Amino acid sequence: MKLYYIPGSCSLSPHIVINELGLDVTLLKVDHREHTVDGDVDYYDVNPLGYVPILELTDGARLREGPAIVQYLADQKPEMGLAPPNGTLERYRLQGWLSFLTSEIHKGFIPLLYAGLAGKYVDTAKPRLEARYGWIDKQLADRQFLLGDTFTVADAYLFALTGWGQADWLTSYYKADIYFDDLKNLQAWYGRVRERPAVQKALQVEGLA
Repeated sequence: MKLYYIPGSCSLSPHIVINELGLDVTLLKVDHREHTVDGDVDYYDVNPLGYVPILELTDGARLREGPAIVQYLADQKPEMGLAPPNGTLERYRLQGWLSFLTSEIHKGFIPLLYAGLAGKYVDTAKPRLEARYGWIDKQLADRQFLLGDTFTVADAYLFALTGWGQADWLTSYYKADIYFDDLKNLQAWYGRVRERPAVQKALQVEGLA
C-alpha cells in the first residue's frame, strides 16, 4: 500500500495508525505548493480533488477521506483494537466521533487557516471552534482517550488536528489563531498520545518532532 501525505496535515492521522498497526506502507510526500509527488508526478492525477490523504491499495484502488482510510487500516488488524468491531454500538460511537471531528473540528479550522480570505467570518468561526474544543475537554475529564481507556483511530485524528492550534504544551504546525492553554484535560490527553512510540515515529518522519 501507499499513503500520500503532506507533513503536519490531516494525513498525519493515517500515518500514526499505520505505525500503530505495523503495516508495510510506502509513504509518498506531496509537495503542497506544486501539487507534485517525487518532483514530477502530478498529484491531481492521483486525486483530482488535490488534497491528502490518499491510500493506494495493493491492487491499485484508491481510498480518500481520512475517516474512511483510518477505519480501513484498523480493520486490517482488528486484534489491535484501533477500531471496535463492525456492527457494534462502540463502532458507531467511533464513527460519531470521526464525523464530529470532520465537520466540527477539521472544517472549523479552515477559516482560521485561511484568515486572510475568510475575513470577518473568522469572528464567527473562532468562538465556535473554541466551544467545540471546550466540549472535548469536558469529555476527557473522566477518560484516557476519546472512547474510553483505549486509544483508537479517533484519537489519531484529533491529535493531528489539534497540532494546528497553539498552546505552551504543543508545537504548532500551522499556528492557527486559537489557543488551548486553559484546556487541562486536553493537555493531559495530548501528552498521552504524543508519547506513544507510533506517534513519535510519525512526527520524526514528517519533520515535526
